[in-house]
Order: sequence, then C-alpha cells, then structure tokens
Amino acid sequence: MHPEIDSLIIYEDAHIIVCHKPAGIPTQTARIGTPDMVSMLKTHLAHSSKGEPYLAVIHRLDQPVEGLLVFAKTPAAARELNRQLTTSGFGKYYRAVVQDVPEPAEGTLEDYMVKDGRTNTSRICDKSTPGAKSARLHYRIEKIFKDSDPAASLIKIKLDTGRHHQIRVQMAHIGCPLAGDRKYGDQKSTEPLGLCAYRLEFKHPATQKDMVFELP
Repeated sequence: MHPEIDSLIIYEDAHIIVCHKPAGIPTQTARIGTPDMVSMLKTHLAHSSKGEPYLAVIHRLDQPVEGLLVFAKTPAAARELNRQLTTSGFGKYYRAVVQDVPEPAEGTLEDYMVKDGRTNTSRICDKSTPGAKSARLHYRIEKIFKDSDPAASLIKIKLDTGRHHQIRVQMAHIGCPLAGDRKYGDQKSTEPLGLCAYRLEFKHPATQKDMVFELP
C-alpha cells in the first residue's frame, strides 16, 4: 500500500473508499507533480487491479480543508452515492472556528450564491442573478472562546447543499468569517483555515446499510 495513503484510508471494501484528507492536499488537481487524493488512491488501487482502476469523486473538499471523503470504486456505487447526494440522503457535518459569535446561537442560513471561475471565489447574490444557486446550512455554537481577542467561537455545521466555498461565504456574510480565511476574512491571517469535515453519513451503495464515519 502507498505509504502516504495507508494512514489516511479509514474504510475500504469492493464498492467504496472512505479516507481522511489532510489540509493542504487537493481532492483532485490538473497540476502536474502536485499530489492529490485521487492520484494517491488510484496508485493504491493499481496494486490490486488489472488495468486502470476505477475511482469516482462523489464530493470534494477545498484544498485548505481537512476531513472525510468517500470515493466510489464502481460505476454503480458512484450512481447510487450521487443519487443520495442530490436527494439529501447524504449527511455532511463540519466544525468551524469563526470570528465573533453568531446570533442567534443556532440557526439556518439560506442564500443564493454565484461562483466567479476567473477569481475562484463565490459570493452571495440575488435569486435572479445568472448562475445563482441556492445555498443552505444549519449551524449551532458549540463553544465560545471567552479569552480570545477579538471574540471567536467553535460552531458545528450541517451542510444541506454543496456550493463552492459555501461555508466560508455564508459565515463571512453574517459577519463571522472563518479563522484563517484569507479569501473571505482576515487577509493578513497566517493561521490555517479553521474548517474540518468531521462527520459523514450515507447508506452503503450496495447493501443500503447506514454508514457513519467521524473524526475524533
């Protein structure tokens, strides 16, 4: 097994691979010579497969974000996981450190967002904006860092839609940008992005058994 990937694979069977993506490694990239999760997993699969191994990306995490990802090893598994992803049978949960303290302590954010491919950024927009897509998440404050200056808090987030930079944009929009977010928050920050995809829930694409994975 690939030494880098060995410690990152949490679960594997004939249909799926669940792994822990470290911060700083892209899910998939076209840049030659840059290691990404897809190329590392394909190298791992090549040891036990004849010919080019099949691996489908189901969902992605931004390069600076660490957390859980599931990949499909067969076209049938990919179809079923994508079906769950688009019909809300797929649970994606995050922890985030944000500046300030969101009001109220628990709430749902519903916005429309549009992506600018030229700058690789997204922004909140009107429903009528060309390319606008609905964005929805639910958050709850888990801890307020009372000694922090300026104020900061740890929140849990359930993502209902998977828009580009969604959590980062929606939290910044309510005045609580993520710690270390130089794109949507403090441009001078030197700390890592305070975001982790810590929990993943879905039904196994072949057995329909409930699958739940959580990082400590």
